[in-house]
Amino acid sequence: MLSIALAGKPNAGKSTFYKAATMADVDVGNYPFTTIDANRGVTHVRTDCPCLDREERCGEENCHDGKRFVPVELLDVAGLVPGAHEGRGLGNQFLDELSNADAILHVVDASGGTDEEGEPVEIGEHDPVEDLQFIEEEMDLWLASIVDRNWEGVERASRSPDFDIDEELTELLTGVGATELDVARTLRDLDYPDDPIQWTDDHREELASEIRARTKPIVVVANKADVAPPENLQALKERNEATIPTTADGELALRKAAEAGVVDYDPGDEDFEIVGDVSDQQAQGLEQIREVMADHGGTGVQQALDTAVYDVLDQITAYPVQDETHWTDGQGNALPDAFLLGEGSTPKDLAYAVHSDIGDGYLHAVDGKKNMRISDEEELEEGDVIKIVSTAN
Repeated sequence: MLSIALAGKPNAGKSTFYKAATMADVDVGNYPFTTIDANRGVTHVRTDCPCLDREERCGEENCHDGKRFVPVELLDVAGLVPGAHEGRGLGNQFLDELSNADAILHVVDASGGTDEEGEPVEIGEHDPVEDLQFIEEEMDLWLASIVDRNWEGVERASRSPDFDIDEELTELLTGVGATELDVARTLRDLDYPDDPIQWTDDHREELASEIRARTKPIVVVANKADVAPPENLQALKERNEATIPTTADGELALRKAAEAGVVDYDPGDEDFEIVGDVSDQQAQGLEQIREVMADHGGTGVQQALDTAVYDVLDQITAYPVQDETHWTDGQGNALPDAFLLGEGSTPKDLAYAVHSDIGDGYLHAVDGKKNMRISDEEELEEGDVIKIVSTAN
């Protein structure tokens, strides 16, 4: 399962975002370090279900009127403060948790109503763009410190006659979540000495920065967009194109209202309908949320998750079935499973995603939409419905 981590300084709204996205019971408070122990939960990304191409929709357990929600892991730990890589606040705890994250959602107080330490100030007093820079720097310095701590081992290894610095760096960096391909691509873009003894701190910091950018892509969650000055939102977008104006408070309120049967709303919808009895005060609060959604195309919570997975990580959704004609499993359930795969994945990759035995016994695949056998090397696309024929079926 893909893992998305929430980063940010204290009091930016990470815990509210986490609770809204997972509906898990977590502490939410207007003070720094509300989160002390890491929260791990399951949230979902949203995509169009292939059943929209047919007359009948899937059952409610799989999708909601053609809206498909695919699970991903969401991680929320203590907020970062400047100096986190040196252990300030609860920084080391968070940064170590980042190793297994596939992407980062950086929750920023876009209103400028909290300083760099997360303490409340007047709205607009703090420049949220500064928060973007410090988080990136803390992550870069944290990775650089790991490289530094292990550099003596790299130098010792260089005494071997068959020493290869690229191989040694690959072994080192795969330990912080990088793949061999990530390392190879990064090293190809850098200019560095073959002898590790000649490396400087600048070399190691540049390596750490490049690896972080490649393996921990960042989507900016411009939280508190309901009270944020427009110029703040614009400045954040100019700094990072993947910036999503967000009201985590608004999303949490809507999800609670939907659970209570007060509103008709699915995560990611651009609007909602009041279907239950509400007080005048509740109606006023809901209308305020509606105004923010109208300005930004939704609350931003679902949009941020979808942007991270589908746009930044370039994932697609594929649907394995046993009956390629009816798109069902062996029990007659329509499109029961959905898997996220990297762009360029093949039918055999899907087979291994379903189960290692299915992958090991892979024979061929059938495209359920075209009702025809497809090449083992064919690249799958978003929404493909695939029957895997395997000796393990």
